[in-house]
Amino acid sequence: MISRSVATGPSIWIDGSPAEALPLPDRGLDFGDGLFETMLVHQGSPLLLDYHWQRLTVGLQTLGFPDTFDHARACLEAACHSLASHPWVALRLTVTRGGAPRGYAPPADAEPRVVITAAPLSQDRRELAAPARIDWAELRWSSQPALAGLKHLNRLEQVMAAREAQRQGLDEVLVMDQSGNPCSVSAGNIFLASEGRLHTPALELCGVAGTRRRFVLEQVAPALGIPAEEGVVTREQILGADELFYCNSLRGLQSVAALGSTEWQSFPLCEALHQQYWKSLKC
Repeated sequence: MISRSVATGPSIWIDGSPAEALPLPDRGLDFGDGLFETMLVHQGSPLLLDYHWQRLTVGLQTLGFPDTFDHARACLEAACHSLASHPWVALRLTVTRGGAPRGYAPPADAEPRVVITAAPLSQDRRELAAPARIDWAELRWSSQPALAGLKHLNRLEQVMAAREAQRQGLDEVLVMDQSGNPCSVSAGNIFLASEGRLHTPALELCGVAGTRRRFVLEQVAPALGIPAEEGVVTREQILGADELFYCNSLRGLQSVAALGSTEWQSFPLCEALHQQYWKSLKC
């Protein structure tokens, strides 16, 4: 058993019940055999929940998990019921394939396990964060089309990228793919603005298809009449952009003030998108 006090750490639920320990063995710990969703919860309600469920469902089908949707939904509802008194909460819902005998091959009778952790956030998430200072990462994302877009439990590349940012005292690092094209920051998707249009890297070989990336493409940018598209984004396009920003579920949108020696002084498009983002979320 792996134990942790909930008095000094986040609240934890396993399969819908409050817990202080993870039963072992677990294939999520042993092999990264699972998926997760990081959700922003406002007064007990997860934002963009449909987007999270849809991405999780695709991931479960890709990994060949048994039908776990109803169980995961019930576990989330039980956890969120106790979070309603907090204005903002960071919640992570993890689904592993559960326990099994040793060996890589998944068991035919797998019983997936749902682990939820939640921690209150002090800052009002509707406030636009200060522009970030980032740089190019030395690490490059590996290519694996079968897993591209999924938020699976194998996050060592993200750990290494975040460590680069930490060592350099940066807010983030911008990671390229194996072809040398910009892909994403360690914990979010990037957008560049050029001549009134938004561009974000396609995620056919690597990267996570973020819920906020999708929200910007499908709802936020169209609401402002701003063309937005996916495709190959080059380093030169990034450096010549009018604005650069990244997004994730907890941070929302964050403009970039500096990428290495390249600097941006004003962020009118990101600020307009930020306002529309929260207007569209209706909170």
